[in-house]
Amino acid sequence: MSLRKTHPLISIANNSLYNLPAPSNITNMWNFGSILGLCLILQIITGVFLAMHYSPNIFLAFDCLSHIIRDAPFGWLVRLLHANGASLFFVLMYTHIGRGLFFNRVSIKMTWRIGVLIFLLSILVAFLGYVLPWGQISFWGATVITNLVSAIPYLGTTVVEWVWGGFSVNNSTLIRFFSLHYLMPFIISMLVIIHLIFLHEEKSNNPLGLSNIRDKIFFFPYFSRKDISRAVLILFLFLIISLQYPYLLMDPDNFTPANPIVTPTHIQPEWYFLFAYAILRAIPNKLGGVIMLVISILIMFTRNLKTIKFHFSKISYKTQTFWWFTIIFFILTWLGIKPVERPFVKIRICFTFFYFLWFFF
Repeated sequence: MSLRKTHPLISIANNSLYNLPAPSNITNMWNFGSILGLCLILQIITGVFLAMHYSPNIFLAFDCLSHIIRDAPFGWLVRLLHANGASLFFVLMYTHIGRGLFFNRVSIKMTWRIGVLIFLLSILVAFLGYVLPWGQISFWGATVITNLVSAIPYLGTTVVEWVWGGFSVNNSTLIRFFSLHYLMPFIISMLVIIHLIFLHEEKSNNPLGLSNIRDKIFFFPYFSRKDISRAVLILFLFLIISLQYPYLLMDPDNFTPANPIVTPTHIQPEWYFLFAYAILRAIPNKLGGVIMLVISILIMFTRNLKTIKFHFSKISYKTQTFWWFTIIFFILTWLGIKPVERPFVKIRICFTFFYFLWFFF
């Protein structure tokens, strides 16, 4: 079905998601954006219910978590869905970003930049939420990550103490983290709406990378059915994993109450931060490591490619370079859990170099 400019529904289609004309050749890789929206709604709903039973106090936070799991009606399910939902959210987001890089989605400038901003805020929200259970890894993770700000010349120590609300991670820190963790998902929701507005203004991309494709079909019912079916499948698999392997992606040390006196032998963030953590530890200088850590995320703002016309040689080249980048990303994630010793130190340096080199191809 082809929609020409003379079609009587075009004027309505430009302002309606129901009749939105979309390229007929887009694949299942275009479903992850809508599934991310559902996942964000799931996180907000479960987070609101958890907040009803949570107390941001260093003496009560860990016990509140036990109360939610053991005493609150279906509290164990809500907690598991919220904790594992963060992993699902980042799996979908990394896939969504990867699709954008592979199919040259970055040619749609404002949509891409708002998306990267959503990614940055999602990282911050996930970090703040990881501190709230007030387990051993939560406390020491907060201490290590916030201490990175002290690398800022002259102002670093003052800023860290301002973030902490004292001279160490304490009750004021937990209250601030809880407040921000509760508020920021709603800010992300507003950015998602802005993201969709720019998407409809700049139009959807397609696997061929053609900006003037004329073969378009209505979003409903052709793509809406596809979105719903993929969402049901992914959420069903997510529910099975959450019920059968609920603590697969959680650190065992975090089931121990926070103890400021005893330092864990190996502190590491959640799996979705490991690639950046590996880049941080690849640089021997603290300030240099923090700068490279920030650049590893902000460098995505610099992706401003022109739309590539369909050509088999270019598609083949893009495919090869993209999968090399994917391999580099997974290796950095693996290196993030490895200790700072030989041969992992040199391997981190090499793959950090390859990571940044890919963006300058």
